[in-house]
Formats: sequence, structure tokens, C-alpha cells
Amino acid sequence: MQQKLVAFFHLLSNWIWGPPMLILLVGTGVFLTIRLKGLQFRALVHSLYLALIKRKENNSTAGDISHFQALMTALAATVGTGNIAGVATAIAAGGPGALFWMWITGLFGMATKFSEAILAVKYREVDELGTMSGGPMYYISKGLGWKWLGVLFAVFASVAAFGIGNMVQSNSVADAMERTFHVPFWTTGVILAIATGLVIIGGIKSIGRVTSFLVPIMVVFYIIAALIVIILEYDQVPKIFLYVFRQAFTPTAASGGFLGASVMLTIRMGVARGVFSNESGLGSSPIAAAAAITKYPTTQALVSMTQTFIDTIVVCSMTGFVIISTGLWNCGETGAELTTIAFNAGLRSSIGSIVVTIGLILFAYSTILGWSYYGEKSLEYLLGARWVMPYRIAFTIVVAVGAVVELQLVWSLADVMNGLMALPNLIGLLGLSGVIFNETRHYFQHELGKKL
Repeated sequence: MQQKLVAFFHLLSNWIWGPPMLILLVGTGVFLTIRLKGLQFRALVHSLYLALIKRKENNSTAGDISHFQALMTALAATVGTGNIAGVATAIAAGGPGALFWMWITGLFGMATKFSEAILAVKYREVDELGTMSGGPMYYISKGLGWKWLGVLFAVFASVAAFGIGNMVQSNSVADAMERTFHVPFWTTGVILAIATGLVIIGGIKSIGRVTSFLVPIMVVFYIIAALIVIILEYDQVPKIFLYVFRQAFTPTAASGGFLGASVMLTIRMGVARGVFSNESGLGSSPIAAAAAITKYPTTQALVSMTQTFIDTIVVCSMTGFVIISTGLWNCGETGAELTTIAFNAGLRSSIGSIVVTIGLILFAYSTILGWSYYGEKSLEYLLGARWVMPYRIAFTIVVAVGAVVELQLVWSLADVMNGLMALPNLIGLLGLSGVIFNETRHYFQHELGKKL
């Protein structure tokens, strides 16, 4: 029975995540980019300043956590195993050119991420516990007036949180710990559950404090390790860009253990893994953006937009550069194993395995923290604030369970739920694009004294 369910959800996932969905996700980013006149390119420096330097907004009391904490919470959920295993899978199947299409997805996804955040803050509300609640379920129901569609999003998100945001992550950590350090699965599960419970019991303020400390450390650690490999392979750097740009538009010939790839396969793998990595359009990160202390929706939107830039243009590129510079992209391996082999080769020792394992542990744990909040707010929208604490306890227990069980069915179901989340959210973004444009124009003209 389980195998039949796995096969059914796998088939459903392939259908949901087929070319039409990928075109809709990227197409929405292109549409919003045009509507906002390329805002993500013109305002990137200002956005990074707001996110990483200014950090605090004056004359504002609305919100629970700072811009920086909201950004780090969202980054915690998106910078995950996809940045290590997902990039490797894309390159192993589509060749180095897949990295180019990940960049394209990320650059247009920045406009999507900006739009999600601006709506999340504009339509947020204070819940029974006195904290901010927002996200696609709110801007779909309040902005479009389609409460039923907002409810559907919340259902899909609350289920996805236990899959891709919980069990899948804890299982990845347990597997990495067992392979590298020979730690039993159950031990990792218990420790991870305790570490999760201690943080999420305190709600978004506790999550924000931990992620604002943890995420910068893990991102910088991974980038430094990758840069060491790139520096050691400095003579290969020009070839990286040659491979990426040339093979983005031409078929990749079979070589080594690589079976070859058509241009369409290269595009599809790059776009698919780019979307999975940065989650632009899925509707998850605006839930965190809604909690930010901010006077203007556009301010947090500018901060949120840097999430996609950091996740895809920076972190994913580091993984891709390591794999391509070491020349192992065509060795026949895929996923985290390919990334591990590339780091080992680049660092000239097995220390690469430790680097990748530590990266997987930190990325997966941070994803659990971020997604716990997404699931909590989705369930609260459906059932009310009285379910928040029982949810946090259940989420913590499931972390331990996920570390020790087979997850074929969970993986398949999680992919389906993620895809189903995107559909209501994209409808909301397209339907409210006029609101997005007007809010942005008002902020730039009246607060910055500039034309949009």
C-alpha cells in the first residue's frame, strides 16, 4: 500500500512541478520585474544596506522582530540542503549550464520575493496572542477577497511544514551524522528535537534571536570553505564561467560519467532547483516578513528581496563553483555525495566531508526553525491561537521521529504540498500586482524622493 502511495504522489509531484508550473513561477517573476521597472537591479545596494547595515527602523512600533531577524528567519528556512545537494543534482543532470539558469531564476525571483513581502506586511494583523500574523493566506483573503483560497494555502503550508520543513531535514542531518561521525540515527534525532524545542517554544522572538546568530555564521563558514577551494583551483576559474555560459545555450556532450544533456534539460534542471532553493513564489517567506518591525511595507520588501540574492546568487554559486572548478561535475555522482567529493578534491583531503556534513547540519537545522514558524502561523490561521502551543510540541516530537523513519512517502507528499502552496500564492501576487506597484511607487516618491 505504501509503495502505491509513493508512486501516486511521485507521479502527482512530477505533474505539478512540470514545465507549466516552472514557467508560471519564472513568468510571474518576469512580469513583476517589468511592472516594477527592474527594481531588484536598481535598488539592490540600498536593499543590502537596509538588511545588513541599518537593521533598525525608527518611529515604528508595529511588529515582533527586526528587519534583520525577519530576513535571517526566512534565510534559515531557504538556505538548506538544496544549496548543497540541489545544486549538485542540477549540475549532474543538466551540466554546468544549469547554474546559469539558477541565476536567472534567482534574479527574477527577487522581484517575486519583494512582492510577497510587501503584501505580507500590508495585509498583516495582530492575533489573539498580540503578535503579528501575515502571509499569503491573509493577502489572498483580505486583498483578493478569496478566503477559500487563503484557507487552501494555509492547509498546504501546514502539511508541508511537517514534511520538507521537518522530517526531511532531520533525516538528512541524521544520515550525515551517521556517515561522517558514526552517530546513531536515534541519538541525532533526540538531540535535534531538544535543540528545536528549546527555540520554538519561545515563538518568533526566540526564533529570530537564534537565526540572526546562527545563519550568518553558517553562511560565512560555507562561503569561506568554498572560496578556499576556488582559490586553490584558481587556474580553473576562467573555465567556470566559460562552461556555465556556453553550456547554458548549447547541448552538453556526454563525458566521463555524464550522460549528456539537451538545452531544455539544462534549463529545466536549473530553473527547478533554483526555485526549490530560494522558494520565490512558494509563499513561505512572506510569513516571516509579516513579523518585521516596520513602518512601511516596502522597507521590509526591499530587505526580503536580498534573501533570494544571498541564497541563489551567492550560496548556490559557491557550491556550483566548487563542483565545476574541481572538474568532477561529470564523474557520475549526484546530490550531496557529488558536493562532498568535490570539496574533498578541492581541499586535498577528507576534511571536505566534514565541511559538507557541518554545512548540511547547520542548513537543515536552520530550515527546521524557519519552517516551524511557517507551519505555526498557517495552523493558527486555520484553527486559532489556542493550537499554537500544541503545534510547537508536536513539531518538536516529529523532528525526532523524522530522524529514524523511512521517508519515501514524506518526500513525495512534501513535493506535492510545496507545489500546491505556490498556486494560490501566485494567483494572489498577479491579482494584487497593482497594489504592489502603488505601494512601491508611494514609498519611493514620498519617502526617498525618487521616481520608481
